[in-house]
Amino acid sequence: MRNRIFGKQLNRTSEHRTAMLRNLAAGLFEHGSIETTLPKAKAVQPFVEKLITLAKQGTFHARRQIEAKLNDRKIHAWVADPNVPDSRKENPYFDLPDEDDISFNRYGEVKKAPRLVQHLLTKIAPQFADRDGGYTRIVRTGRHRLGDGADLVVLQLVGEESGSEVGGSGGSGRRRQADRREAYAASLGTASATEEAPAQDAIAEEAAVEEETAAVDSQAAEEPSAEAETGGEDAPEADEEKSGD
Repeated sequence: MRNRIFGKQLNRTSEHRTAMLRNLAAGLFEHGSIETTLPKAKAVQPFVEKLITLAKQGTFHARRQIEAKLNDRKIHAWVADPNVPDSRKENPYFDLPDEDDISFNRYGEVKKAPRLVQHLLTKIAPQFADRDGGYTRIVRTGRHRLGDGADLVVLQLVGEESGSEVGGSGGSGRRRQADRREAYAASLGTASATEEAPAQDAIAEEAAVEEETAAVDSQAAEEPSAEAETGGEDAPEADEEKSGD
């Protein structure tokens, strides 16, 4: 019986589960978006949102509560790492620190870098000052993990992102297929517009010629009627001359 047992166990011990949730939350705060399985994302989502609510208070007591629940560590060392491509260093959720703020020792270990708790209090919490909750979202990617077939999802902070997988590895197949369809439809529209332009010009020229022909025919039809009218008026004068003779 699961009497008074809260949350999902995820087939892990309590120590392992706590460490896993802390690592997932730290990765989300550092990168703004992480990829994990659906059960893990649902388990860490309330934990992350409670930390953001504490960070919005901005007090010393809230800071100590966050440090008790989240391991404070140096972050953003990957910004200065030459092995990380520049495409993965872009982050739409917050401004990344300058490379001057990060330094390494002669062994390649991080010597100086921003701290995680300070980053949460100064960068992430102010973004949600006007929001009462719902700081994260879960986006289903439609992909599955090799081995057990678990559903892979993207857990991301709610921000000014433009896609479903900002900072991901290229997006889902559905998104790529929709983009190809839109590009093909746009190309068809452009081709039809270029083909219709000469046809419309030809139609306009034919209409102009028909109007000119109709105008000439109407003028030609009016001239004989005018002559007939003048001839009918002269006829009585001729009869009067004959009678006078």
